[in-house]
Amino acid sequence: MIRTAIVGTGGIAGICHVPALRAQAHRAVIVAAVDVDAARAEAFAAEHGIPAVYTDLHTMLEEQRPDLVQLCTPPFLHADQAVACLESGAWVWCEKPVALSLAELDRIRAAEGPAVAGAVFQHRYGTGARYMRDRIAAGTLGRPLVAQCVTAWYRDDAYYDVPWRGTWESEGGGPTLGHGIHQMDLMLAVLGEWAEVRAMAGRLARDVQTEDVSTALVRFDNGAIATVVNSVLSPREESYLRFDLTDATVELRHLYGYSNADWTFTTRSSSVKWEPPDGLPSSHTAQLAAFLDGYEAGIRPDLGRSTMELVTALYKAAITGLPVRRGEIDVTDPFYGSLNGGRPGVFR
Repeated sequence: MIRTAIVGTGGIAGICHVPALRAQAHRAVIVAAVDVDAARAEAFAAEHGIPAVYTDLHTMLEEQRPDLVQLCTPPFLHADQAVACLESGAWVWCEKPVALSLAELDRIRAAEGPAVAGAVFQHRYGTGARYMRDRIAAGTLGRPLVAQCVTAWYRDDAYYDVPWRGTWESEGGGPTLGHGIHQMDLMLAVLGEWAEVRAMAGRLARDVQTEDVSTALVRFDNGAIATVVNSVLSPREESYLRFDLTDATVELRHLYGYSNADWTFTTRSSSVKWEPPDGLPSSHTAQLAAFLDGYEAGIRPDLGRSTMELVTALYKAAITGLPVRRGEIDVTDPFYGSLNGGRPGVFR
């Protein structure tokens, strides 16, 4: 059995991670829960039948020696916690954003050895997304031309009462990093590597340090051009992806997760088909199954560096007003170490 520990016992741990693990009960067991809030950790463990409770990650790692740790903590803790887990010999499956910068992400990757880390990007793993990637790879929908990637969500002022939200130091960025990253990751999973980004961002309505809205134009290696919107100011919430190819238009409308029914298909030719097989919706359950397959086969999971590089480039393009090309943000670039490029008051 794969001995698993959950670190951070807030909402996403109980709503998403525990059910995903229960679905893998034939090969995974939860041995410990960790949270700095002892009462919350005890209540979480009692609710889910977890035998051991800790308030300190290092003590848990030493005493339990888990095979896998699932990090559900605030973003500013991820890098240090992931490195500690990897150095103890535990694989890591980390909630987004995995890190606050490319520098932190690369530090996690550098700490890998026999144990490795992967990011929670569950939207890649729904049947519809897998089918879409296969159809593009096979060329049956034609050549990708135009895409739209919209994360139009709503977060009120009270949402930012949580101390770590809305700051560069602890959240790392605004909706570009913390919310829209899922749809942008799915866009990249479908269209492949990006080549160049131009962007704008601003703080329009929320009392935060970071942006509360961003927009971008992205050109891909295959020539396709996409528009991107990330917002926490949208009363009618929606996650929307549209792909226009030479032979078809494929659209996905959902909010926090999709099934096959959320995809629509338009074509001018009856010979071009959209017939995804029955399967899983996008979910932690779908991704964890694939993650554990990789664990058993010794296959390194994706840590999402290309997606994080796009997010970083979007911030750099918005703050500097200049286009940013993939690969130009290296260790000498101020945006490598922080998404604001060392300019914390840029959106004030």
